[in-house]
Amino acid sequence: MSDIPARLAELGASLFGRRLTHGRTGNISARVDGGFLVTPTGGSLGEISAGHLSLVDLAGGHLAGPRPSKEAFLHAALYRARPDAGAVVHLHSTYSVAVSCLDGLDPADALPPLTAYYVMRVGRLPLLPYHAPGDSALGPLAERAARTAHALLLANHGPIVAGPDLAGAADIAEELEETARLWLLLHDRPTRPLTADQAAELRIRHRSERNTT
Repeated sequence: MSDIPARLAELGASLFGRRLTHGRTGNISARVDGGFLVTPTGGSLGEISAGHLSLVDLAGGHLAGPRPSKEAFLHAALYRARPDAGAVVHLHSTYSVAVSCLDGLDPADALPPLTAYYVMRVGRLPLLPYHAPGDSALGPLAERAARTAHALLLANHGPIVAGPDLAGAADIAEELEETARLWLLLHDRPTRPLTADQAAELRIRHRSERNTT
């Protein structure tokens, strides 16, 4: 656990510096013994201190440190749903948020499989119905959806993703953001997403590569 706080601080600064989140939005966490460390409420990801993080248990209870983000319950929901997850990243990244505001999205899968890397890193993207930030009623919905998808899009809000570690979760969030940007650029044009067979082959190959590393 000794270097996890420093990694959280570094990732927060990187995400903020590249405008993948802004102001005092977004929150990130990493699993540790007894629960997870998460960024505190009211802070900017660009100014995270390794010594100023909140410790929260998997039930969402605050154990130590400053008051956690009001969305810590969502992180807890994803960790419960995905025992293999080592980190969770929630951003208010511009293009993903823009997609989350569109009407007519498929709630089972909000973005098409435009690229191979999107399929491998993100896969299916369920859209969860709008809830006000901090509304704990979203927790059970997120936990249920996260059992079969490691990336979720919160309507009129933004993405939340779980990954094996901080770097992996950030990769997923960034791939989602870039695909949202591509989709919006192409939105009024005919697109040619990968076929279901192509996507399935990529998922099998990606799982095989992870199992051999």
